[in-house]
Amino acid sequence: MSTTITPASGGAVDGKGLKGGALGLLSSVVVGVASTAPAYSLAASLGFIVASGGALLAGVKAPGIVLLAFIPMYFIAVAYQELNKAEPDCGTTFTWASRAFGPVTGWMGGWGIIAADVIVMANLAQIAGSYSFTFVGQLGLPGVAELADSTLWSTVAGLAWIAIMTYICYRGIEISARLQYVLLSIEVIVLLVFAGFALTRVYTGTAESYSLIPSLDWFNPFTLDFGSVIAPAMLIAIFIYWGWDTAVSVNEESDDPAKTPGRAAILSTVLLLATYGVVTVAAVAFAGVGTEGIGLGAEANSSDVFSAIGPALFGDSVIGHILLLLLAASILTSASASTQTTILPTARTALSMAVYKAVPAKFARIHPKFLTPTWSTIGMGIVSAGFYLIFTLISPTLLGALIGSIGLMIAFYYGLTGFACVWFYRKTLTTSFRNFVMRGLFPFLGGAMLAAVFGYGLVQFAAPDWLVDDNGDNVTIFGIGATAVVGIAALVLGAILMGIWALRQPDFFRGKTLARRSDDLVLAPGDGRVPTFGLPDSGRMPEVIAPDLSNLPEGQEAIDAVTGKKVTKPKK
Repeated sequence: MSTTITPASGGAVDGKGLKGGALGLLSSVVVGVASTAPAYSLAASLGFIVASGGALLAGVKAPGIVLLAFIPMYFIAVAYQELNKAEPDCGTTFTWASRAFGPVTGWMGGWGIIAADVIVMANLAQIAGSYSFTFVGQLGLPGVAELADSTLWSTVAGLAWIAIMTYICYRGIEISARLQYVLLSIEVIVLLVFAGFALTRVYTGTAESYSLIPSLDWFNPFTLDFGSVIAPAMLIAIFIYWGWDTAVSVNEESDDPAKTPGRAAILSTVLLLATYGVVTVAAVAFAGVGTEGIGLGAEANSSDVFSAIGPALFGDSVIGHILLLLLAASILTSASASTQTTILPTARTALSMAVYKAVPAKFARIHPKFLTPTWSTIGMGIVSAGFYLIFTLISPTLLGALIGSIGLMIAFYYGLTGFACVWFYRKTLTTSFRNFVMRGLFPFLGGAMLAAVFGYGLVQFAAPDWLVDDNGDNVTIFGIGATAVVGIAALVLGAILMGIWALRQPDFFRGKTLARRSDDLVLAPGDGRVPTFGLPDSGRMPEVIAPDLSNLPEGQEAIDAVTGKKVTKPKK
């Protein structure tokens, strides 16, 4: 049995039923970093940043692209932090964009989160399924490692991982966080060992003949062309940072919803920059960017750089086999951990949307014992499994198109969040230098950068020869690059579903369940209190007063939630 939370008249909600106070700062940071799946993200993306279709893209400038991609990520993390202070709602972009721009924009922002998570689950499941057999095979069981190349068995194992992680998320946020401590620890330690071994061999002259000595110039991507190289490479690089916002999506389950999640988001992006910077330099230096051997420019190595580099790096000794085993384990734990943490934000976004009647009310159901979303969590697992099966049946090669497509989704809803922050605080940006920078300048720059990357990257992804399969054939849909088609099709599908729901249940789209902030008034607080505006379920929100003051109690005063000033005349 589960309970369903729905908004009362005027949009007020007593609570969504999630388990408050379950996560501290450390747990939130762990969830945020684990959600990015550092080992999996690098394994699946670094080759595509270096080259595309066998032709160099960023090449040795890959570390510079990783550094450049951090800048909008940090700016958007700041936007998340500032918006979360005002409205710590698990719907994040959905709620904030609705408050800033209205229900249509907010709904599409929420859909961007859901679409990106569903798409990435197919790629995560594929990696987790394949590495399950690779890992077990390296333990010495004969014939198991070969199953990693079997589409059938990798798909079966991937579906099993989706089912397992969906169940863990269903059982509760605390067990999810505890599992992430273990999985993330393995992952980060192995990545640092990998980087240490690679750089040691490069500098001692025991690496490959085509290995390279790191140079500071690798961190300068501005010698590359923006439209044809930087933009598409950044869309892929953005993918490796994506996921830290999970720390904010579990805000209603943290010990300090208004502060802890935002701090965790900032810390997560900085920790990721340090990890990615070291590992990227080490991989490029040891493997080189050529097309021979383990070179990162070789098309055969692009989909999994660690599998290509690992045997050459660690060798055939006993220690080498142990390190290879640990490397496989780190990628497996990374993909499986991210499978779990990808479910968390999607389920909570759907929960928030359902609470405000933006999607069917069933998605607002909460388990009475585990205090987790029921329909939202299970639904995420089922939809992800179905999407994974469809893409696998059409063509396993299409799964390679997903990383760029996910980059488009990420740029869309992260950029929207940046612009929402600026508009949300537009009337108070000049009240202090801090507000101007943290609530205006940084979020705007983050949004603008991602918008530019989205546009230029989309043009490149649409090229028929952007993605090439193992046979050298272009991977296209209707003659257009599959990467661009999948990304745009996801947004179009969202618009269609939004239109259908608006016809069936128009209350949300009329602003009745989640009104724009500029239309909200709140009762004046008592003496000594500062007027604040929070979510209906935050426990801090005063009674909402209609713009025409029709429900203003006699003898009371109303305060505009944006300006903080008293309102004496009804808004027209």
